[in-house]
Amino acid sequence: MTIQRYSVNQHPIQTLLTWINSGEIAIPEIQRPFVWNAAKVRDLIDSLYSGYPIGYLIAWRNPSVKLKDGSSSDGKRVLIDGQQRVTALMAALLGQRVIDKNYKRVTVTIAFHPQDRRFEVANPAIRKDKAWISNIADVLSPDVKMIGLVGEYCAKNEGTDQDDIYNSIELLRGIVNNHIGLIELNSELDIQTVTEIFIRINSQGAVLNQADFAMSKIAANELYNGNKLRKCIDYFCHLAVAPEFYQQLADLDQDFAKTPYFQKMSWLKNENDDLYDPSYTDMLRVAFTSEFKRGRLEDLVALLSGRNFKTREYEESIAEDSFKTLDKGIFNFMNETNFKRFVMILRSAGFVEASMIRSQNVINFAYIVYLVLRKNNVEQDKIESLVRRWFVMSMLTGRYSASPESAFDFDIRRIHENGIEPYLMDVEKAELSDSFWEAGLPQQMHTSVASSPFFKVFLASQAYCNNKGFLSKDITVRDLITHRGDVHHLFPRNYLKGFGLTRGKYNQIANYVMMQSEINIAIKDRAPNVYFSELAEQCQDGNSVYGGIVDTQDLQDNFTMHCIPAGMEDKDIDDYEDFLKQRRKLMALKIRDYYKML
Repeated sequence: MTIQRYSVNQHPIQTLLTWINSGEIAIPEIQRPFVWNAAKVRDLIDSLYSGYPIGYLIAWRNPSVKLKDGSSSDGKRVLIDGQQRVTALMAALLGQRVIDKNYKRVTVTIAFHPQDRRFEVANPAIRKDKAWISNIADVLSPDVKMIGLVGEYCAKNEGTDQDDIYNSIELLRGIVNNHIGLIELNSELDIQTVTEIFIRINSQGAVLNQADFAMSKIAANELYNGNKLRKCIDYFCHLAVAPEFYQQLADLDQDFAKTPYFQKMSWLKNENDDLYDPSYTDMLRVAFTSEFKRGRLEDLVALLSGRNFKTREYEESIAEDSFKTLDKGIFNFMNETNFKRFVMILRSAGFVEASMIRSQNVINFAYIVYLVLRKNNVEQDKIESLVRRWFVMSMLTGRYSASPESAFDFDIRRIHENGIEPYLMDVEKAELSDSFWEAGLPQQMHTSVASSPFFKVFLASQAYCNNKGFLSKDITVRDLITHRGDVHHLFPRNYLKGFGLTRGKYNQIANYVMMQSEINIAIKDRAPNVYFSELAEQCQDGNSVYGGIVDTQDLQDNFTMHCIPAGMEDKDIDDYEDFLKQRRKLMALKIRDYYKML
């Protein structure tokens, strides 16, 4: 028998608002900030007044769970699409304040002109104009007396027809009786099916990820402080990006400011490091995977709902335990010592700037590795080495780029079965063999993308080894990276363009070096055989033209740091392709040696 995937019903807006106020439909305060502007709220009210449809809401009913006394509790409806519209209705029709995208409580006031039957966002001029009712929420109050309201309005506006004004305002009051569609998804559906239904029904074709579902489940459960936990995740991620928000948050949400969650994240107010600025998805993934030994967020949604994977039933005790475990994972994630030491480990591997790390999931799983090692009381020096190796291995192999959830789940299970170090060694044997370093990696470095993870790891290897910039006597690659230094070309770009080479040819990463701009300006468009020959002369006569190196050994050491092939003083356009092949191999070997030092 086919499961009825969803039901579609029409409900009066008044019924919907009543359900929300009673908690029948869960729309937590910080499930998602209200991002609509006031004009969009006005347009929604105008559509209702004109009798136009305003789309469907989509809710997913939480499954019924077995309570400790053996009885069953029906789950709430969790709104997964339509929060902005519902919040707009609550703000405009009920006068409730909302949380805006800056996490401030604001009032959205819509005014109504009964004579013209039009709506506007209230402003000082409208509030002074007697022809306007400055706040429609006042009209919709159950305590309002229509005869008195109409009489008062007509007294202020001479010449108005009392019947017309009455009809106009009565039509406004009647919009709460307009129907809105509610698509209710079956509680037995899995996340993939819910997502597919959502995409097919939603006219915008928006994509809901599994973290969105998890956040909705968390926020809807006030019994186990899910609403506070959801705020915690949201606020931590916001503070990580904007620490100046701390005092504003403390003032705006004083109740939350008194919680242990807020105290645990208070260190962020003085933190300006942006190497790892997690999103709520990142925070959820790390906390969940490190504590639950699972990698699929759909499992988190099921566990928070109380699912028993063996019996396939839902039990309140499992939901309770799952919230406690997730809570622990979030606290471990936010722990100042954990977070700062982890970031320090990334920096110690040469990743000194956020732009060097393309994949957030690579950082996420490295943090998971760190937290698991800490939980297992592994020595700090071994933690640092294993985290660095795992992180760089993941970047080089693109481990979490295709199907991150599957990879997370696979890796965390193997880690708990075999231990991190033995498992990492097995991965290295399989994916970082001699053939990878000697052939695979050089082939993958055949790219013109400067943001390539292979080039970023190469730069990290230079930062790790404290290498100087190309032809620099004192300035290091680390300095150039952290101060937004430029990437320049060994075979100058305009020199290559002069021979008709296209962007994909002259912008090969094997042609890139971190070089001071003034040195690049001095090189201009000279062929390598010209300026490399002049470099040799520079070391003989001491007259520095390109950088400050005037010693032959220092110059050779600099070439080695940057994997410069031998014989550059003889290379011109005819040697360009061969130069790229040679340098790719040298860069790959430098990365190999760097990896072994980690």
